[in-house]
Amino acid sequence: MLPSLSDVLELPVLRRARPRIIVGAEHVNSPVRWVHIAEVTDLAHLLRGGELVLTTGIAMPDDPAALRRYVADLADVGVIGIAVELGRKYHSALPQALVTAAAEAHLPVITLEREARFVEITEAVHSRIISEQMTELQESERLHRVFTELSVEGAPPERVLRTVAELSGCPVILENLTHQVLVCESAGEDPRSLLAAWETRSRGIRVSARTTHDAGTGWLVTMVGARGQDWGRLILVCGAQPSPTQTMLVERAATTLALGRLLERHQESLERQTHRTIITGIIDRAYADPEEALVRARAVGVPLSGRPLVGMVIRIREADTGLAAQARLADTAEAAARSCRELRLAALVGSLDDGRVGILLALPTTPDVDTVLTQLAHRIRQHARSDGSPSSPGAPNDTPGTTVIGVGSTTESIRTVRRSFLEARQVADVALSQRDERAFHRLPDLHVRGLVHLFRDDERLQTYVERELGPLLSHDARHGTDLTTMLRHYLDCGRNKAVAATHAHLSRPAFYDRLRRIQHVLDADLDSVETCLSLHIALLALDAMREEGSQPHSRETLATEAPPSRGREN
Repeated sequence: MLPSLSDVLELPVLRRARPRIIVGAEHVNSPVRWVHIAEVTDLAHLLRGGELVLTTGIAMPDDPAALRRYVADLADVGVIGIAVELGRKYHSALPQALVTAAAEAHLPVITLEREARFVEITEAVHSRIISEQMTELQESERLHRVFTELSVEGAPPERVLRTVAELSGCPVILENLTHQVLVCESAGEDPRSLLAAWETRSRGIRVSARTTHDAGTGWLVTMVGARGQDWGRLILVCGAQPSPTQTMLVERAATTLALGRLLERHQESLERQTHRTIITGIIDRAYADPEEALVRARAVGVPLSGRPLVGMVIRIREADTGLAAQARLADTAEAAARSCRELRLAALVGSLDDGRVGILLALPTTPDVDTVLTQLAHRIRQHARSDGSPSSPGAPNDTPGTTVIGVGSTTESIRTVRRSFLEARQVADVALSQRDERAFHRLPDLHVRGLVHLFRDDERLQTYVERELGPLLSHDARHGTDLTTMLRHYLDCGRNKAVAATHAHLSRPAFYDRLRRIQHVLDADLDSVETCLSLHIALLALDAMREEGSQPHSRETLATEAPPSRGREN
């Protein structure tokens, strides 16, 4: 960090010259980038800003207008102060024209009442500046090493944030685009007070650059993302103006988090990796010709040609974390592959991501497909339990640690099996909240709530919610109003204003006034069916993002926290 003008004036070499601030004392905290000795008036074009100008004043003009122009030119290029040695031209005081012009330009002017060795002053200040810059360079190199090691090791977000908290001594929070906390490292503070009314407080932060410090809250905020797609914000609760080291720290951490998300993968057997590559190639449309998938499957001993195909997704409940979760995912994939072999079903089996296993199944010619799928589902669960699942035989589907299975539509062609996989993944995700003991679930179980639940962690849906509801949520957060709740009543009641007013416990005139304010804030027509449909979907998506499954993770216990409110915004 560069020394301030106040720091420079406290240096012994300057104290001996008895400096006295004549004007601009309120601006002495400006950083000094360099010291420049000048005995000419045509000086401004030689400077770049941030300099302290030292002069004896012998070349300064006597004409008041010329003096004012001299000061104005220096202020325009960003000089942070003028130090004038008394005794050569000005014996006891500076010209009033210079002082007045400096006051108008908010430029500090200092007199040196004793003779000063300008060379010693420049050496002292420049040594201080270079020392500060060297310290910053060394700190930057240290942070580079720390976060490079974290990236190479594939450290999870919890460890990255723990490192930031240890290096800074400040709480640090990772949130998504809808201001929901993903990870919290409280640095010894009470997580409940730290995260109280989090969404409301976070929405009040105006981000003007990629990294921004909000003086009101003392938060240092930087965006997290890669390849031009931001997916979250990293917030360091540092209080006062952050140091350059703290800024470097959060930016390095944000880069590590973004890189980790790009590189995150789990270890599997070679066979599972090969199967996964084929399945993901189908889902991601990586093959120029879908028939290539049949060739690759046949090459690994899984004939899929000429048979009905169906996509299945096994969704693992998130009871484990870290290495335990990776091991559970691998065990579930192996259990599914073993089950298919025992039932003599041709299938590709591989993990799709952190919590899902995909199965591309070639169905037998038997007309009773449901019986085959039921047998396979039961056997997968049986093998998963025997391989180490905490579930006991006969445990219901909603028991923590069990799995749910989604099944897509049956298709006759490899070219359309991608749709079956997407259906199966959607069904499996929504089925996590179902409380029944069915062996597997299918698409007819889903409605709009299921659809938005599936995509609740998708940045595109978060962006959609912010676009549709962001102004209203921010208005409620800033003014303590309940307009979002009133909009919810209106839409839940099928746009029947009288019924909605009753549900909101308001008189009709009061409720109608709320609707007019909502229309003004959102610049939307609430009489439009399409507009209301869009807003209703955004509210459903907001509810899905606030569900209990999206709670913050912290090293301290957060179990006593109340879930975010779904009514009036905090």
